[in-house]
Amino acid sequence: MQIEEIIQGKKGKLIIRAEGGLSFPLYEKEAAKYRLTEGGTLTEQEWNEICSEILEKRAKRRAMYILQRMERTECQLRRKLQENGYPEEIVECAMDYVKSFHYVDDYRYACTYIRYHQSEKSRLQIKMKLYERGVPSDLIEQALEDEYTGEEDRLIDRLLEKKQYDADTMDQKEKQKIYQYLMRRGFRSDAIRRRMKL
Repeated sequence: MQIEEIIQGKKGKLIIRAEGGLSFPLYEKEAAKYRLTEGGTLTEQEWNEICSEILEKRAKRRAMYILQRMERTECQLRRKLQENGYPEEIVECAMDYVKSFHYVDDYRYACTYIRYHQSEKSRLQIKMKLYERGVPSDLIEQALEDEYTGEEDRLIDRLLEKKQYDADTMDQKEKQKIYQYLMRRGFRSDAIRRRMKL
């Protein structure tokens, strides 16, 4: 394998770019151990050793560190590891490792998110936020079915109270503004009209 480029990274790390678009991070000491230089070569045996002895272990530790700070979805964790420069096969190895201990569980993440946010967000808003975070649609639906108890009417009433809504004294323009606000929050039109007495 031909080494095409070695880029100085942060904190003593080097980004090694090899043929075929492969790139991986190593510390200067590790690169020196394998005598990696631009234009040099890396044997199959050396590459396998770098993967098993350095990159896999480091990626697993990095994944554990990321999850220690806060729960993440599988998609978020994978993205973080890729941002750290790990090749796809190493990312997969680290993902398999944390999944084997159930440290990453998208269904659990979705349930926790729903329990925490259902008192302030509509069902649709929760669904969109989870989708943005990479939770698969089928798991979102299952978690919403199992966990979502948010009473839409009560939530709309609370937001109307917050906006100091009064059906008798507000003019049509103010009512329309509040209606649009509630629509943007993901509530159904019929529920909004019912609670606003339109």
